[in-house]
Amino acid sequence: MTALGDLIEIDDRTVLVLGQELDLGRGQPDVANALVHRAGDTLVLVDTGVTEAFRTALLEAAGRVGPWSRALVLTTHGHLDHVGNNDLADGLGVPAEHCVPAPDVAQMRDPLGYWVRAFERVAGPAALTDPAGTAARVVSLFQPMRPFGETTRTYEERPPEQIRIGPLRFTGWTFADGAVRVLRSQGHCAGHVIVHLRDPGVLHLSDEDNGPCGAMADADQLKIQTVLGSAAALFEAGEAELLTDGHTFAVRRGPEAVSHLDRLLSRAAALQEAGLGLAGAAAVAGESGGAEAAGAGGRIDASAFTARFGRAVADLGIGGANPNALFTAMMAVNQLRELGLRPESDAPDAPWSRPPSRSCKPDG
Repeated sequence: MTALGDLIEIDDRTVLVLGQELDLGRGQPDVANALVHRAGDTLVLVDTGVTEAFRTALLEAAGRVGPWSRALVLTTHGHLDHVGNNDLADGLGVPAEHCVPAPDVAQMRDPLGYWVRAFERVAGPAALTDPAGTAARVVSLFQPMRPFGETTRTYEERPPEQIRIGPLRFTGWTFADGAVRVLRSQGHCAGHVIVHLRDPGVLHLSDEDNGPCGAMADADQLKIQTVLGSAAALFEAGEAELLTDGHTFAVRRGPEAVSHLDRLLSRAAALQEAGLGLAGAAAVAGESGGAEAAGAGGRIDASAFTARFGRAVADLGIGGANPNALFTAMMAVNQLRELGLRPESDAPDAPWSRPPSRSCKPDG
């Protein structure tokens, strides 16, 4: 068992600070893991979690990896469980820099609006009668919330770099004379980045490996799978040795990391395949076509699909960081979209169907 703020020492300059799982029933926020690393004379914090207890653990880890004379805070994305202590560097008494992804600034400024939209999107499939109230209750768990500091700026204010790591090429930004590489990934949400620490060989995926199907409205399933494949290639090329992320309370090494990544990719394919059958089984009453209903333009009951999807997720052993009914519904809606289906109206109980394909006829 691990506890909030436990430290895993990777080497004498690198520590993983462990977070905790979400428990809505107990009013417990999830807290993302954070990496604390010293690159030369620079203290590097990759994410800052949330809660005062986690802030204390970050400061303990910072003292452990010292000495340092400047600080760099890197935010992987704007979700509440990653950004609550982003002002921490302001009080360290050294020159500091803090970078966040530009696409996520809006949700960092208005997290309630972001989560209201996320929950309204699944109100029908999740049988959620008060999405705004639910969002308010969730957001209220993440306190205190200090996503910005005195030196906050976006990564995108720096010139983009083409970064080559072994056989792979990425777009992103480098810090600390190239010892810290921030790589654009944008799968889990619109602004997501991952971080490669060159000297200890740590690849931090943050939330890109949080299950085989992204739950958020701004998730990109193709980008999630692409970054998982690229991460596996870095390990196989010997360019990464240790895998960390936002919600696995452990460090994966070498072959274990590759197996984890391959398993996620296999489960993503299995979930997509299962979704095709589930869509047919969830055809609106009176529709014909059975398992081929979705592919033949049939109409799908999103609530029925979501219920079956939840059982498939359980059968496949897929949970992600937040294995609860609400987040499963969010994944189900994304899976429907991956199948090419769209709601027929804005009504919460609207059926979903595949937009008709129209063949183009030559003029004349």
